[in-house]
Amino acid sequence: MKKFLLVFLSVLLSGTLVFAQEAADSSAKKKNENWKLGGAASLNFSQVSFRNWAGGGEPSISGNMFFNAFANYSKDKTTWDNTLDLGYGMMRQGTKKTQILFYKTDDKIDFASKYGRYAFKYWYYSALVGFKTQFADGYKSITDSTRISSWMSPAYLNIALGMDFKPTFEKHPNVTFSLFIAPLSGRMTFVLDSALSAAGAYGVQGATFDDNGVMLTPGKKFRPEFGGYVKAQFKIDFWKVFTYNSKLDLFSNYIVKAQNVDMNWENLLTIKLSNWFSANLSITLAYDDDIDVPVDRDGDGVYEGLGKRLQFKELLGFGFTYKF
Repeated sequence: MKKFLLVFLSVLLSGTLVFAQEAADSSAKKKNENWKLGGAASLNFSQVSFRNWAGGGEPSISGNMFFNAFANYSKDKTTWDNTLDLGYGMMRQGTKKTQILFYKTDDKIDFASKYGRYAFKYWYYSALVGFKTQFADGYKSITDSTRISSWMSPAYLNIALGMDFKPTFEKHPNVTFSLFIAPLSGRMTFVLDSALSAAGAYGVQGATFDDNGVMLTPGKKFRPEFGGYVKAQFKIDFWKVFTYNSKLDLFSNYIVKAQNVDMNWENLLTIKLSNWFSANLSITLAYDDDIDVPVDRDGDGVYEGLGKRLQFKELLGFGFTYKF
């Protein structure tokens, strides 16, 4: 009787443990089904060398890194979208016989987290937190040692409340689109570098000096703004080899020059060449009413001063790409 009872309890305990494990696995699987995770990493290189080349030129080698990741949650009436975009590039130009120069070709950190609750149709009540900055120092030119940017100089923190439009494309599952409209948005610009804040870079209040050049008050480290914000995101995969990502950010300061809208529009086209290699074309257009850039007014190649201009950046690379 005791042996039978021990066997019965053992079977019962084993069955309970198996059932509990299956229930846990089922629960974990169901929980994981609410998340969509993925991204891509790309490393691109290019190299140029010369020897007895009549046309002249400087040898150079460059590399660019892109990293994009997302973690999106959806369950019942709740959505939570998280994205992280990183980019960094360097170029080395010259030889031992000439001056060897290093400079950046790309540098960005961009994180965004958006929480939404279903409202109606394709609309969600949403709140967004976004943060942008860069990794390393930036300079006026390849031969100029004047630092014009650095880590957290500038950095932008954006907190916004509004509505998010997220349609579904049943006939086109490879297309995703969202339009976030926030009439209530606060943006904070940080310039933690003392020299840049003293110069009043990126719209912060600069330092004040007396007639002898003695600093009376240091420059501000941050600048708050209140306004409206729009963020549009679009992605499409087509012909099995092309992936196009586009992200547009617009901000208008209600208090100061509301008509001068700040813009940042990033576009990335990836062309799959094989399972591990691809070509990447990145184009960014930007305008910020608080940022002055060098201006060549007469087209002679010499910068006469500073002014507000539409900024343009293009990167083309071939290299290793891994999607996950």
